[in-house]
Amino acid sequence: MWEYSDKVREHFFNPRNSGPLEEANGIGDVGSIQCGDALRLMLKVEPETEIILDAHFQTFGCGSAIASSSALTEMVKGKTLDEALKVSNQDIADFLDGLPPEKMHCSVMGREALQAAIANYRGEEWHDDHEEGALICKCFAIDAVMIEDVVKANNLNTVEEVTFYTKAGGGCASCHEGIEEILAKVKAERPGMGETSPPAACPATPEAPKPPTKKLSIVEKIAKIQEVLESVRPMLQRDHGDVELADVQGKKIYVHLKGACSGCMMEAATLGGIQQKMIETLGELVQVLPASHMPVEA
Repeated sequence: MWEYSDKVREHFFNPRNSGPLEEANGIGDVGSIQCGDALRLMLKVEPETEIILDAHFQTFGCGSAIASSSALTEMVKGKTLDEALKVSNQDIADFLDGLPPEKMHCSVMGREALQAAIANYRGEEWHDDHEEGALICKCFAIDAVMIEDVVKANNLNTVEEVTFYTKAGGGCASCHEGIEEILAKVKAERPGMGETSPPAACPATPEAPKPPTKKLSIVEKIAKIQEVLESVRPMLQRDHGDVELADVQGKKIYVHLKGACSGCMMEAATLGGIQQKMIETLGELVQVLPASHMPVEA
Protein backbone atom coordinates (compact mmCIF):
# COMPACT_ATOMS: atom_id res chain seq x y z
CA MET A 1 0.00 0.00 0.00
CA TRP A 2 1.01 3.64 -0.45
CA GLU A 3 2.36 5.60 2.49
CA TYR A 4 0.47 8.79 3.31
CA SER A 5 1.68 11.64 5.48
CA ASP A 6 -0.17 12.59 8.64
CA LYS A 7 -1.38 15.78 6.92
CA VAL A 8 -2.85 13.81 4.01
CA ARG A 9 -4.70 11.59 6.47
CA GLU A 10 -5.87 14.61 8.45
CA HIS A 11 -7.26 16.41 5.39
CA PHE A 12 -8.88 13.19 4.16
CA PHE A 13 -10.64 12.25 7.40
CA ASN A 14 -11.37 15.88 8.34
CA PRO A 15 -11.57 17.81 5.06
CA ARG A 16 -11.75 21.58 5.32
CA ASN A 17 -14.29 23.65 3.39
CA SER A 18 -16.13 20.69 1.88
CA GLY A 19 -19.54 21.30 0.35
CA PRO A 20 -21.33 24.00 -1.65
CA LEU A 21 -20.47 27.69 -1.29
CA GLU A 22 -23.68 29.62 -1.84
CA GLU A 23 -21.97 32.99 -2.33
CA ALA A 24 -19.38 31.69 -4.78
CA ASN A 25 -18.66 34.02 -7.69
CA GLY A 26 -15.95 31.88 -9.28
CA ILE A 27 -16.46 28.16 -10.02
CA GLY A 28 -14.07 25.72 -11.69
CA ASP A 29 -14.98 22.16 -12.75
CA VAL A 30 -12.28 19.72 -13.84
CA GLY A 31 -11.80 15.99 -14.19
CA SER A 32 -14.25 13.24 -14.99
CA ILE A 33 -15.99 10.93 -12.55
CA GLN A 34 -15.93 8.23 -15.24
CA CYS A 35 -12.12 8.39 -15.07
CA GLY A 36 -12.12 8.21 -11.29
CA ASP A 37 -11.64 11.83 -10.18
CA ALA A 38 -13.67 15.02 -10.53
CA LEU A 39 -13.39 18.33 -8.68
CA ARG A 40 -15.49 21.47 -8.37
CA LEU A 41 -13.70 24.43 -6.72
CA MET A 42 -15.81 27.39 -5.58
CA LEU A 43 -14.36 30.80 -4.69
CA LYS A 44 -15.87 33.84 -3.00
CA VAL A 45 -13.84 36.81 -4.24
CA GLU A 46 -13.96 40.41 -3.00
CA PRO A 47 -14.42 42.46 -6.22
CA GLU A 48 -12.55 45.57 -5.11
CA THR A 49 -9.37 43.81 -3.97
CA GLU A 50 -9.68 40.46 -5.79
CA ILE A 51 -8.88 38.75 -2.48
CA ILE A 52 -10.27 35.23 -2.03
CA LEU A 53 -12.47 35.49 1.06
CA ASP A 54 -13.59 31.87 1.07
CA ALA A 55 -13.08 28.66 -0.90
CA HIS A 56 -15.01 25.39 -0.90
CA PHE A 57 -14.78 22.17 -2.87
CA GLN A 58 -16.80 19.15 -3.91
CA THR A 59 -14.94 16.14 -5.22
CA PHE A 60 -15.41 12.53 -6.18
CA GLY A 61 -12.15 10.67 -5.97
CA CYS A 62 -9.63 8.93 -3.78
CA GLY A 63 -8.34 10.06 -0.40
CA SER A 64 -5.53 12.01 -2.06
CA ALA A 65 -8.04 13.90 -4.22
CA ILE A 66 -10.02 14.89 -1.13
CA ALA A 67 -6.89 15.86 0.80
CA SER A 68 -5.47 17.86 -2.12
CA SER A 69 -8.75 19.72 -2.60
CA SER A 70 -9.02 20.45 1.12
CA ALA A 71 -5.43 21.70 1.24
CA LEU A 72 -5.95 23.91 -1.81
CA THR A 73 -8.91 25.72 -0.26
CA GLU A 74 -6.84 26.46 2.84
CA MET A 75 -3.89 27.65 0.78
CA VAL A 76 -5.75 30.16 -1.38
CA LYS A 77 -7.95 31.85 1.21
CA GLY A 78 -6.64 35.33 1.90
CA LYS A 79 -4.61 35.50 -1.32
CA THR A 80 -5.33 37.75 -4.26
CA LEU A 81 -6.25 36.00 -7.49
CA ASP A 82 -2.82 36.72 -8.98
CA GLU A 83 -1.14 35.31 -5.87
CA ALA A 84 -3.35 32.22 -6.00
CA LEU A 85 -2.44 31.61 -9.63
CA LYS A 86 1.17 31.16 -8.53
CA VAL A 87 0.21 28.08 -6.46
CA SER A 88 1.61 25.03 -8.27
CA ASN A 89 0.64 21.40 -7.99
CA GLN A 90 3.95 20.80 -6.21
CA ASP A 91 3.01 23.50 -3.67
CA ILE A 92 -0.16 21.54 -2.90
CA ALA A 93 1.83 18.32 -2.43
CA ASP A 94 4.38 20.13 -0.24
CA PHE A 95 1.59 21.59 1.91
CA LEU A 96 0.52 18.00 2.60
CA ASP A 97 4.10 16.93 3.39
CA GLY A 98 4.21 15.00 0.14
CA LEU A 99 1.92 12.74 -1.87
CA PRO A 100 2.69 9.24 -3.14
CA PRO A 101 4.02 9.69 -6.69
CA GLU A 102 1.12 7.55 -7.93
CA LYS A 103 -1.27 10.22 -6.60
CA MET A 104 0.36 13.40 -7.87
CA HIS A 105 -2.37 13.71 -10.52
CA CYS A 106 -4.66 14.81 -7.66
CA SER A 107 -2.55 17.92 -7.06
CA VAL A 108 -2.46 18.60 -10.82
CA MET A 109 -6.26 18.46 -10.85
CA GLY A 110 -6.39 20.96 -7.99
CA ARG A 111 -4.16 23.37 -9.86
CA GLU A 112 -6.38 23.16 -12.94
CA ALA A 113 -9.55 23.69 -10.88
CA LEU A 114 -8.02 26.85 -9.41
CA GLN A 115 -7.19 28.19 -12.87
CA ALA A 116 -10.71 27.37 -14.08
CA ALA A 117 -12.40 29.06 -11.08
CA ILE A 118 -10.37 32.24 -11.46
CA ALA A 119 -11.09 32.37 -15.18
CA ASN A 120 -14.78 31.90 -14.41
CA TYR A 121 -14.72 34.81 -11.94
CA ARG A 122 -13.01 37.07 -14.48
CA GLY A 123 -15.48 36.16 -17.18
CA GLU A 124 -12.81 34.44 -19.24
CA GLU A 125 -13.18 31.20 -21.12
CA TRP A 126 -10.79 28.69 -19.58
CA HIS A 127 -9.38 25.88 -21.67
CA ASP A 128 -7.60 22.94 -20.07
CA ASP A 129 -5.80 22.37 -23.38
CA HIS A 130 -6.75 18.70 -23.26
CA GLU A 131 -8.36 18.95 -26.69
CA GLU A 132 -5.80 21.17 -28.38
CA GLY A 133 -3.22 18.47 -29.00
CA ALA A 134 -3.30 14.97 -30.42
CA LEU A 135 -5.10 12.52 -28.14
CA ILE A 136 -2.39 10.33 -26.62
CA CYS A 137 -4.18 8.32 -23.93
CA LYS A 138 -7.64 7.22 -25.02
CA CYS A 139 -8.34 5.45 -21.74
CA PHE A 140 -8.26 8.71 -19.77
CA ALA A 141 -8.68 11.24 -22.61
CA ILE A 142 -5.29 12.90 -22.04
CA ASP A 143 -3.74 14.76 -24.94
CA ALA A 144 -0.20 15.75 -25.88
CA VAL A 145 -0.50 19.35 -24.66
CA MET A 146 -1.39 18.38 -21.11
CA ILE A 147 1.33 15.74 -20.94
CA GLU A 148 3.96 18.14 -22.26
CA ASP A 149 2.91 20.91 -19.84
CA VAL A 150 3.01 18.59 -16.82
CA VAL A 151 6.36 17.10 -17.89
CA LYS A 152 7.86 20.59 -18.12
CA ALA A 153 6.30 21.90 -14.91
CA ASN A 154 7.38 18.92 -12.81
CA ASN A 155 10.58 17.90 -14.62
CA LEU A 156 9.33 14.38 -15.33
CA ASN A 157 11.62 11.86 -16.99
CA THR A 158 9.79 8.54 -17.36
CA VAL A 159 6.50 7.13 -18.61
CA GLU A 160 5.80 5.93 -15.08
CA GLU A 161 6.11 9.46 -13.69
CA VAL A 162 3.80 10.79 -16.42
CA THR A 163 1.22 8.19 -15.40
CA PHE A 164 1.49 9.21 -11.75
CA TYR A 165 0.90 12.89 -12.60
CA THR A 166 -1.73 12.60 -15.34
CA LYS A 167 -3.03 8.98 -15.37
CA ALA A 168 -1.99 8.80 -19.05
CA GLY A 169 -0.61 5.34 -19.73
CA GLY A 170 -2.29 3.79 -16.72
CA GLY A 171 -4.82 1.80 -18.72
CA CYS A 172 -4.09 -0.38 -21.73
CA ALA A 173 -0.51 0.95 -22.10
CA SER A 174 -0.86 1.40 -25.87
CA CYS A 175 0.03 5.08 -25.50
CA HIS A 176 3.44 4.52 -23.87
CA GLU A 177 5.25 5.07 -27.16
CA GLY A 178 3.49 8.41 -27.62
CA ILE A 179 4.39 9.47 -24.09
CA GLU A 180 8.02 8.52 -24.69
CA GLU A 181 8.05 10.70 -27.81
CA ILE A 182 6.82 13.68 -25.79
CA LEU A 183 9.46 13.04 -23.12
CA ALA A 184 12.15 12.92 -25.81
CA LYS A 185 10.88 16.15 -27.34
CA VAL A 186 10.93 18.00 -24.02
CA LYS A 187 14.34 16.59 -23.15
CA ALA A 188 15.69 17.83 -26.49
CA GLU A 189 14.37 21.29 -25.72
CA ARG A 190 15.93 21.21 -22.26
CA PRO A 191 19.22 19.29 -22.43
CA GLY A 192 20.21 17.84 -19.09
CA MET A 193 16.63 17.47 -17.97
CA GLY A 194 17.05 13.72 -17.69
CA GLU A 195 20.05 14.18 -15.40
CA THR A 196 18.07 15.87 -12.65
CA SER A 197 16.54 14.21 -9.63
CA PRO A 198 12.94 12.99 -9.55
CA PRO A 199 10.31 15.37 -8.13
CA ALA A 200 10.67 16.09 -4.42
CA ALA A 201 7.61 14.08 -3.41
CA CYS A 202 8.91 10.84 -4.90
CA PRO A 203 12.03 9.71 -2.97
CA ALA A 204 10.37 9.05 0.38
CA THR A 205 7.54 6.97 -1.06
CA PRO A 206 7.49 3.27 -1.96
CA GLU A 207 7.32 1.79 -5.41
CA ALA A 208 3.97 1.49 -7.13
CA PRO A 209 2.08 -1.60 -5.97
CA LYS A 210 2.30 -4.60 -8.26
CA PRO A 211 -0.73 -6.70 -9.23
CA PRO A 212 -1.23 -9.73 -6.97
CA THR A 213 1.24 -12.50 -7.78
CA LYS A 214 -1.33 -15.16 -6.92
CA LYS A 215 -5.00 -15.33 -7.67
CA LEU A 216 -7.08 -14.11 -4.76
CA SER A 217 -9.45 -16.56 -3.15
CA ILE A 218 -13.09 -15.51 -3.19
CA VAL A 219 -12.85 -14.72 0.53
CA GLU A 220 -9.78 -12.52 0.01
CA LYS A 221 -11.40 -10.83 -2.98
CA ILE A 222 -14.59 -10.03 -1.08
CA ALA A 223 -12.55 -8.66 1.82
CA LYS A 224 -10.75 -6.24 -0.52
CA ILE A 225 -14.04 -5.27 -2.18
CA GLN A 226 -15.50 -4.46 1.21
CA GLU A 227 -12.44 -2.34 2.01
CA VAL A 228 -13.08 -0.25 -1.11
CA LEU A 229 -16.75 0.19 -0.26
CA GLU A 230 -15.84 1.25 3.27
CA SER A 231 -13.46 3.86 1.85
CA VAL A 232 -16.12 5.49 -0.35
CA ARG A 233 -19.00 5.15 2.11
CA PRO A 234 -18.23 8.36 4.10
CA MET A 235 -18.37 10.46 0.90
CA LEU A 236 -21.72 8.95 -0.09
CA GLN A 237 -23.14 9.26 3.41
CA ARG A 238 -22.30 12.97 3.49
CA ASP A 239 -24.82 13.29 0.64
CA HIS A 240 -27.30 10.98 2.44
CA GLY A 241 -26.45 7.96 0.30
CA ASP A 242 -24.76 4.62 0.87
CA VAL A 243 -23.55 1.50 -0.90
CA GLU A 244 -23.58 -2.19 0.00
CA LEU A 245 -22.16 -5.27 -1.70
CA ALA A 246 -24.84 -7.47 -3.28
CA ASP A 247 -22.88 -10.21 -5.04
CA VAL A 248 -19.64 -11.08 -6.81
CA GLN A 249 -19.85 -13.11 -10.01
CA GLY A 250 -16.45 -13.53 -11.61
CA LYS A 251 -15.28 -10.10 -12.75
CA LYS A 252 -18.68 -8.52 -12.13
CA ILE A 253 -19.31 -6.87 -8.77
CA TYR A 254 -22.93 -6.02 -8.00
CA VAL A 255 -23.78 -3.35 -5.41
CA HIS A 256 -26.88 -1.81 -3.87
CA LEU A 257 -26.91 1.99 -4.02
CA LYS A 258 -29.04 3.20 -1.14
CA GLY A 259 -30.59 6.40 0.13
CA ALA A 260 -30.00 9.46 -2.03
CA CYS A 261 -27.71 7.41 -4.32
CA SER A 262 -30.59 5.17 -5.40
CA GLY A 263 -32.00 6.48 -8.66
CA CYS A 264 -29.74 9.54 -8.55
CA MET A 265 -28.91 11.10 -11.94
CA MET A 266 -25.23 10.64 -11.01
CA GLU A 267 -25.64 6.89 -10.39
CA ALA A 268 -23.57 5.84 -13.41
CA ALA A 269 -20.80 8.27 -12.46
CA THR A 270 -20.78 6.99 -8.87
CA LEU A 271 -20.49 3.40 -10.05
CA GLY A 272 -17.69 4.42 -12.41
CA GLY A 273 -15.71 5.97 -9.59
CA ILE A 274 -16.16 2.91 -7.38
CA GLN A 275 -15.14 0.68 -10.29
CA GLN A 276 -11.88 2.59 -10.75
CA LYS A 277 -11.03 2.07 -7.07
CA MET A 278 -11.87 -1.64 -7.35
CA ILE A 279 -9.52 -2.02 -10.33
CA GLU A 280 -6.68 -0.29 -8.47
CA THR A 281 -7.19 -2.37 -5.31
CA LEU A 282 -7.75 -5.78 -6.90
CA GLY A 283 -5.12 -5.39 -9.62
CA GLU A 284 -7.50 -6.68 -12.28
CA LEU A 285 -10.18 -5.35 -14.60
CA VAL A 286 -13.62 -5.68 -13.04
CA GLN A 287 -17.07 -4.21 -13.61
CA VAL A 288 -19.15 -2.59 -10.88
CA LEU A 289 -22.85 -2.86 -11.67
CA PRO A 290 -26.11 -2.08 -9.85
CA ALA A 291 -27.74 -5.05 -8.16
CA SER A 292 -30.74 -4.61 -10.46
CA HIS A 293 -28.53 -5.88 -13.31
CA MET A 294 -27.89 -9.24 -11.67
CA PRO A 295 -29.00 -12.13 -13.91
CA VAL A 296 -32.19 -13.80 -12.80
CA GLU A 297 -31.81 -17.53 -12.25
CA ALA A 298 -34.35 -19.69 -14.03
